[in-house]
Amino acid sequence: MSKRVFSLVALCAFCALLVVACGGGANSNNSGGTNANANRAATTTTTTTANTATTTTASADKVGVPECDDYLAKYNACVTSKVPAAARAQYESTLAQTRKSWRDLAANPQTKAGLAQACKTATESARQSLKSFGCEF
Repeated sequence: MSKRVFSLVALCAFCALLVVACGGGANSNNSGGTNANANRAATTTTTTTANTATTTTASADKVGVPECDDYLAKYNACVTSKVPAAARAQYESTLAQTRKSWRDLAANPQTKAGLAQACKTATESARQSLKSFGCEF
């Protein structure tokens, strides 16, 4: 049973990272025209509001597993400070989904045991996938 639970946790972490890695780069929403620049100002205002809410949520939603809380804090700091605004919403959505999944797993004593290792694995994967943004894990 323990191997099955660990496999499930590792699979969840891998899927979350896969979504992040396949999310696109800094230029994925850039149409190259004048309208893109006009939309950029509106997006920046919306993103700033979303970042404030995300930062508040991030500090309030601890998983309760130090390795996971550390990962979530570093990932949030990276996304907030280094990921371009055009791609940031997607990364924040992935972070919120990961946090919820890990909180649910941490609430179950049977799955909590394997969660620390899954979070360590997620940290190693994020170290590579977010390296292009200059993030350090």
